[in-house]
Amino acid sequence: MRVVLFIFLQCLFGTAMLAQTTPVDSSLVDTLKVTDTESSNKNNPPIATKIVPKNKIYVFELNEAIFPAAWRRVKKAVEEAEALESDYLIMHLNTYGGAVDMADSIRTKLMKAKPTTIAFIDNNAASAGALISIACDSIFMVEGAQIGAATVVNQTGEQMPDKYQSYMRATMRSTAEAQGRDPRIAEAMVDDRISIPGIIDSAKTLTFTTSEALKYGFCEAKFNNLQQVIDHLVPNNEAVVTEYEPTWIDIVIGFLSNPMLSGFLMVVMFMGIYAEIQTPGVGFPILAAITASILYFAPNYIEGLAQNWEILMFVLGILLLAVEVLVLPGMGIAGVSGIILIFAGLTLSLVQNDYFDFTFTTTDDLTRAFARVLFSVIGSLVIGVLLGGKFVQSKAFDRLVLAETQESSEGFTIKANEYEALVGKEGVALTDLKISGKIEVEDERYDAITTGDFIEAGTKVVVKKYKGNYLVVKVA
Repeated sequence: MRVVLFIFLQCLFGTAMLAQTTPVDSSLVDTLKVTDTESSNKNNPPIATKIVPKNKIYVFELNEAIFPAAWRRVKKAVEEAEALESDYLIMHLNTYGGAVDMADSIRTKLMKAKPTTIAFIDNNAASAGALISIACDSIFMVEGAQIGAATVVNQTGEQMPDKYQSYMRATMRSTAEAQGRDPRIAEAMVDDRISIPGIIDSAKTLTFTTSEALKYGFCEAKFNNLQQVIDHLVPNNEAVVTEYEPTWIDIVIGFLSNPMLSGFLMVVMFMGIYAEIQTPGVGFPILAAITASILYFAPNYIEGLAQNWEILMFVLGILLLAVEVLVLPGMGIAGVSGIILIFAGLTLSLVQNDYFDFTFTTTDDLTRAFARVLFSVIGSLVIGVLLGGKFVQSKAFDRLVLAETQESSEGFTIKANEYEALVGKEGVALTDLKISGKIEVEDERYDAITTGDFIEAGTKVVVKKYKGNYLVVKVA
C-alpha cells in the first residue's frame, strides 16, 4: 500500500512541476537549429547556430557546342564556385547540343556540385543541352526558349542506332528521377516512339516551349534576363556575384583548336620534315615541324581528344620514317609502318575515342578526320615540290644557314676549296641516296644530297655543286 501511495505522489508532483515550466516561444523556434537530436530528447535545450545569409552567386556562360572545351569550362566553374563557397551556381545556357559523353561528364559534375545549381536557358537547350539542364536543381527559362530534342544523331542529323538511344534514354530517365522530374517526359525527349497522352504523340520527339516546361515541371520560373534571376535568388541587391573569366590559356586553346589552323599546322609539320630530308643538317625545317607538332597536339591533349598513346604513335611513326630515309635502303617495313603510325596518330587525335572503342564516334567522324590529315599531307607535298628547290636556292634560305665566307687568315679552316675542286668529278654512291646519303669521290667519303632523284647504292654520280657541307650530285 505504501508503494502505491508513493508512486501516486511522485506522478502528481512531476505533473505539477511540468505545468510550471515556461512555454517555448514559437517565434524563437524558427531561428534555432537543433543540431543534437539525442541531447534534446534528454531535455537539454536546443543548440542555436548563426544563420548565414545565402547570397553568394557564381555565374558562367555555356553558349557553345558540348564538346571537350565545354566540359573543361563547366568543370573549372564548379570547382571555382565550390572554392568560393558559393550558395548558387548559375549556368547561363544556350546550346544546340554536342557529344553525349561530354554531356554525361557535365551532368555528373553538376549533380555532385555543392552549390545549388541553376540552368538559365537563354534560347536553346537542345539535345545534350537538355540533359545538362535537367541535371541542375532548378531550371529557369526566358520567353520563347526551348528544351528537349535529345535524340542522339550524327553530324548529318541522322539518328544513331538504338544502342545509342537506349543509353541516352536511361541517362535522361535517371537524371530526371534524381531531380524530382517526370522520367517519362525526359525519355520522350529522346525516343519518338514514346507517347504521353495530352503531351506528345508517338513518332515525334518531345521539345518543350517555356510555357510547356513550366506546366509540366521542367522549368521553375520564367525570367527575361540574368539579372532578374539573380534578384529572384537574392533580393534587395544583396547578392555577391562572381563571374567566370576565361584565362589566357583558354583563349589560346580556343584559337589553336580552330580546324583551319590545325590543318595549317599539319602542313607545316610535313613540309618541315620534307625540307629537312631534302637538306639535312639545316635545323630550321625540323624545328618548325616540332613547333607545329606541339601546337597541334597541345590543345587536343588538354581538351581530352589526343591521348598519350596517340601522340606516342605519331612520334614513333616519325622515327621509323627517319630510319627508313636515312638508314635503311628501299621503301620497306620501317617506312610503311612509319607512315601508317603518323596517319593513325594524327587522325585519332581528332576524334572522341577510348583507345579503340569508338562508341561515340561515327564513321563520318573518322572519315572527316582522316581526310583532314590526308589533304594536309598532299598540300605539303605539293608545296614542297613546287617551292622546295626555289626555297633552297633563295636568299631567305641563305639567311637560315651559315653562308658567310670565313677566311683562313681569320683563323678558320674549311673545306670550301676542296669541295669546289670536286665539282664536275665523278664518284660512286655508297648508300642509297633517298635525297641524302654517302658518296665516294677519289677514295674519300662525303655527305651528299641529290637534286631530287632517288639514286641507288653503287650508281655512278657526278658532283654538280656544293651547298654548305654537302655535295649536290646527280646520276652520271
